[in-house]
Amino acid sequence: MSMAFLRDDAEGEMPRRFYDLPDRDDPGYDRAAARALLEATRRDETQLAERATGYYWGEPKLRPYAEEIRLEAEAAGDERMEQLARRFQRT
Repeated sequence: MSMAFLRDDAEGEMPRRFYDLPDRDDPGYDRAAARALLEATRRDETQLAERATGYYWGEPKLRPYAEEIRLEAEAAGDERMEQLARRFQRT
């Protein structure tokens, strides 16, 4: 392969995504972080959301918000989000 297509410094590099998160000291930050983690997981981008939020998948502090999101998803008929929220709570 031509060296023109390789980047030595690209190892571990991931594309950046904007997660519309409030400031870390905002009272709604944890709720927004839970939603960002769940939405990112739907797109197979959990690691990006973990970096953006500072929380890992299944963070116990975020489980009450995952339950809120699960109930919203259930009411909206969003089976995939409901499944992800359940999995988040079990982790």
